[in-house]
Amino acid sequence: MQPSLQPRGKTRDEIAQAYKSEPWWYDLRGFFILTFAYNSTLGQQLRFFGPNFGSRHLEVACGTGTLLELVLRWRRWKKLPTVHITGIDYAESMLAGAMRRFARQPDIDFQHADAAALPFDAEHFDTANIANSIHCFPDVDGALRDILRVLKPGGTLAANVLLYPRGPWPLRGWAQRINDWGIRKGILYTPYEQADIRARVERAGYEIVGESVSGNCYNMMARRPT
Repeated sequence: MQPSLQPRGKTRDEIAQAYKSEPWWYDLRGFFILTFAYNSTLGQQLRFFGPNFGSRHLEVACGTGTLLELVLRWRRWKKLPTVHITGIDYAESMLAGAMRRFARQPDIDFQHADAAALPFDAEHFDTANIANSIHCFPDVDGALRDILRVLKPGGTLAANVLLYPRGPWPLRGWAQRINDWGIRKGILYTPYEQADIRARVERAGYEIVGESVSGNCYNMMARRPT
C-alpha cells in the first residue's frame, strides 16, 4: 500500500526559502538523502546523466552545481565533447553558489528561472537534465511541458524521480522518515509512484525511450518527438 505521504501544497517561494542554506550544508544533506532516501549512488547518477549533454544543454534545478561539476569531470574523464550549458534554479541562494563555482568557465551560464515558465525560445536546447529535483516541483506538469517546449525536436530529457519507499525494513523506514522530514522542511513536495510520473511525462508530449528503477529512484530518458 502507498504510504500516507501527501504534498502540503507549498508554493515555489516557500520551497526556495527552504533551500536557503549554506552550500556546504546543502551538499552534505543532499549526499545523505541520496544514500538513504533514494537508495542510490553517486556513480549511478554520473553514468545516467553524464551522456545526455548535447551541443546546447539545459540543466534544470542545478542547485549549487556540485553534481554538475562532478558530471563534467566524468565527461572529461570519458573524453566527451565540451558543450554550452545553461543552468537554472528558482532558489537564488543555490544559484549564487553555482555561479561562484563556475565563474571562470565561459561556456556555462546561469539564470534565475521557474522550471514551469522558462525564459527561453522554443526549440532552443538539444538536451536537458533534471537531477534529483522533479519531486521538489510544485507544478511538475507545467515544468515537463515547458522543458518540452524549449527542447529541439528529437531532443532528450534525462530525469530521475524519488519514488515512495520500497524494499525491506529498515531501509524502507529510514527513507520514510527522511521523506516526512523533507516535506515538513519544504525541500520535498512529494514522492511519486512510477506509473504516475511516467503517465505525466507521456501526457506532456514526450516519448519514453529508456527507464529503470534503482532503489527508490526512477531513472527515465524521454525524447521530444521529431
